[in-house]
Amino acid sequence: MHPIILCGGSGTRLWPLSRKSYPKQFVRLIGEESLFQAAARRLSGAGFTPPVVITTDPFRFIVTEQLAAIETMAQAILIEPEGRNTAPAVLAAALWLNAKDPAALMLVVPSDHVIPDAAAFRAAVAGATARALAGDLVTFGIAPVRPETGYGWLELAPGVDPGAAEPQALVRFVEKPDAEHATQMLAAKNFLWNAGIFLFSVRAIVAAFETHAPDLIAGVSAAVSGAQNDLGFTRLAAEPWAAVDDISIDYAIMERADNLAVMPFGAGWSDLGGWDAVWLESGPDRAGNVTSAHATAIDCRDTLLRSETPGLELVGIGLEDIIAVAMHDAVLVAHKSDAQRVKQAVAMLKACAARQAESFPVDHRPWGWFESLAIGERFQVKRIVVKPGAALSLQSHHYRAEHWIVVVGTARVTIDDSVRLISENQSVYIPPGARHRMENPGKLDMVLIEVQTG
Repeated sequence: MHPIILCGGSGTRLWPLSRKSYPKQFVRLIGEESLFQAAARRLSGAGFTPPVVITTDPFRFIVTEQLAAIETMAQAILIEPEGRNTAPAVLAAALWLNAKDPAALMLVVPSDHVIPDAAAFRAAVAGATARALAGDLVTFGIAPVRPETGYGWLELAPGVDPGAAEPQALVRFVEKPDAEHATQMLAAKNFLWNAGIFLFSVRAIVAAFETHAPDLIAGVSAAVSGAQNDLGFTRLAAEPWAAVDDISIDYAIMERADNLAVMPFGAGWSDLGGWDAVWLESGPDRAGNVTSAHATAIDCRDTLLRSETPGLELVGIGLEDIIAVAMHDAVLVAHKSDAQRVKQAVAMLKACAARQAESFPVDHRPWGWFESLAIGERFQVKRIVVKPGAALSLQSHHYRAEHWIVVVGTARVTIDDSVRLISENQSVYIPPGARHRMENPGKLDMVLIEVQTG
C-alpha cells in the first residue's frame, strides 16, 4: 500500500504559529512531532511502502528535513509548480504510480490531521482494503460528536451501521452545512464527517478520472511525463500544470462516482481547523486550561495559553474561554468562540503589508535555517544554523558588510581567496564587495550570529 501525503496547504486559521511560509502541517501543535511527521509515522511499517509526498516548491526542504528527523525517506516527493487543489494532486500521484504498478493501492491522506490512535487507524485501513482491491473508491467517515459546520458530511444508506468495522454503502456527500442542518444530521445518526481520507487502487482512480473528469487527464499526464528530477525531487512540468483546473477530488470524482463506500472511524480525529480545536485536542486540565512551557494560568478557566518563544513568559489572570498565543514577532488574543475569525485578522495584516501576515520568523533553506533577531534602518541581526556538511552559496554584496560570530561549532569561511576555520567565540568581518561563503565541516549543527550593516 502506497501512502500519498498531501502536503501543500498554507492554512491561516492557526496564525501566528501557522503562516503561508510555514503552515500548520510542519508545526508541533500536539506532542513533540509536527502533524506531517505524525502522518508519515502513522503510515509506516508492515504493509506500507515509503510515502509519496506531494508538496510545493517552498516546502520541499522542510519535507526532507522533517522526514530525516524521524528516520524516514520518501519514495518520491512530487513538486507542484503551483497549488491546483486535491484532484490534480491525487491524479498526478496515481499516474506516477501507474507506470510502476497499476494494481497498487493508494491511501491518500492530508498531512495536517490529528489521529491519536494510530493502531486503530491502521486497523480501519486494513478493514477497507478488500473493497479497494475490488475496485471501490473508499472514503473514511468520522463518527460525529457535535453539529460541526466546518466539515463536509457523508450520508450513509438506510439501515447501515455507522460504527461498523467494514465499509458501508454511501448515499451522498453533503457540503459544509449551516448550524440547523448540522444539528439535524447529528440527530439522524446516519451521517459521518468527511475526513478527506481515501483508499483506492491506482487502476480504479485513474478510471474514475477518465469517466468523471476527463478534462484533467491530458494536462496532468503531460505534467507527469514532462517532470524533471532535481536534487531528489520530481518537479511536475509547469506549463501543462498551469492549465489544469483547480478542483477538489470531492467535486471532480467523489460526488459523481457510483462505486463508493465509506469506512467508519470512531477512534478520534481532528483536522485542527482552529485554535479551539487545538485547545480541545491538547487535553485541558481540571479547570479546562491548556498551557505550554513559559505560560502560566492564574484563576483561568477553559483557556489556551501558548508561548512559542523560550524566554518569553505569557501569564493569564482571571481569563475564561480565551486563546492567547505569543511569538516574538506576533501575539494573538481572542475569545474561543471567535477562533474562526483568525483568517480575518490575517487578511487585515496583509492589507497593511505586515510581514507577520505570511512570513514565519524562521526561514528554512537546503543548508539549514536562519531567523532575524533584530532589524533596523541600516542593520539586521540574524541567527544562522548550518547543518553538518552543508554550505551556503558563494556570494557578494556591493553595499553591505557582514560580521560573523560563531557561537556553536566551527565554520569554514571563504573570503575572496582566503579560507580559514572560525571556532566558537571567534568572529570574522566580510567587507562590502568581498566574495564569501560559510560551510560547516563538523558533525553537529553550526550556529553563528550575523550582523549586517549598510
